[in-house]
Amino acid sequence: MTTEDGEHLKEHRISVKQARLSSRSLKLIPPPNFGMVEDGLYRSGQPSELSFPFLEKLRLKSIIWLAPEDPNPAFINFLADQDVKLHHLGVDNAVQYDGAITEEAVLSALSIILVPSSLPLLVMCNLGRHRTGTVVGVFRRLQRWNLTSILEEYRRYAGPKVRVLNEQFIELFDCDLVSVPLPP
Repeated sequence: MTTEDGEHLKEHRISVKQARLSSRSLKLIPPPNFGMVEDGLYRSGQPSELSFPFLEKLRLKSIIWLAPEDPNPAFINFLADQDVKLHHLGVDNAVQYDGAITEEAVLSALSIILVPSSLPLLVMCNLGRHRTGTVVGVFRRLQRWNLTSILEEYRRYAGPKVRVLNEQFIELFDCDLVSVPLPP
């Protein structure tokens, strides 16, 4: 074996070692406030680039964005690369003066969530707390969860910044406004 071959093998060993280290160090990091609502339906706050490999594993078809501002450009590029449809429902008229989500935005979100072809789907806003929690809370009402369980879930994701108006919105939402499609 010549020196050149020895060097070549040494370089090869280093690259294999580096490959093993990098594959071991690849950690899947979920976005903030990530949670599974049900099979194929998820919730979260806006992800950083560190969460993109995690989101890629979900094989999402759709994202419902509930914040009034646009998602960050890196996230928009990631969605385009992954061929994920972005439903930007957080336009100015979808948020009230106090930051609460409107009935119109909740109805729009539910109309997307209830279409099986849009799944797997991720519902999100900036932090995944209030707007996302309100949509998920109303979805739980459609699933006929009891109100105590719905509000406990909302509070778990909202943390210390619970908004009583959002809880009231969830409680008083008229579920008859939503038409649930019948399975084929």
